[in-house]
Amino acid sequence: MGATETLSITKTKLKRIALLSKQDPRRSFESLMHHFNEESLKECFHGLDGKKALGADGIDKETYGKDLDQNIPNLITRMKAMAYRPGPVREVLIPKDGKPGATRPLGISGFEDKIVQKMMQQILESIYEPIFLECSYGFRPGKGCHDAIKDLQHYLYDNVIQTVIDIDLKNFFGTIDHEILEGILKEKIKDTKFMRYINRMFKAGVLSEGDLTKSDEGVPQGGLCEASHNPP
Repeated sequence: MGATETLSITKTKLKRIALLSKQDPRRSFESLMHHFNEESLKECFHGLDGKKALGADGIDKETYGKDLDQNIPNLITRMKAMAYRPGPVREVLIPKDGKPGATRPLGISGFEDKIVQKMMQQILESIYEPIFLECSYGFRPGKGCHDAIKDLQHYLYDNVIQTVIDIDLKNFFGTIDHEILEGILKEKIKDTKFMRYINRMFKAGVLSEGDLTKSDEGVPQGGLCEASHNPP
């Protein structure tokens, strides 16, 4: 089976999920783990940028790809047996735009974890993207801050507005409650294995300057599951 045919099959399955979600916004999904198969995970591998920063495992795309035909089946076997455990993310501090001296943390996952996260991202997007409000622009495929500004300009031109409220939540990602987030996801996701792996990602911990910390709140910025953009 060629790469193009594999991509077509994966996209068809994800489009089916999106269609079902759009037709019935209250619909729940009970079987999702079968989407983690050799074809789809290889496609996720090929879709990752090999030039991104390395995670705590120190493995890059080229190294993992040398034994791809063994590594992916091995990963699937471990996932089916619930033996796969995501590693901790490596924290990197980067400068914060417009604030000299200020930094924000980014979490860089191990390479194999990025493959799993990319498939999870695609599944989660297929479920939730069709039911998001059109006026929501944060971390969505095909949408960005420039689209939001353009839409706001049109709205302000067509309507009489006296007040515009700009809110910046301090350390939003770092204070997300895992239990609350899991509860929200479980309303639509009934696949217990899928949710167990989501939970394991939450609990994997953050490796910062050699120290590993774990918490019941907070998710690393930059992870593939946290947003639709690629991590560093």
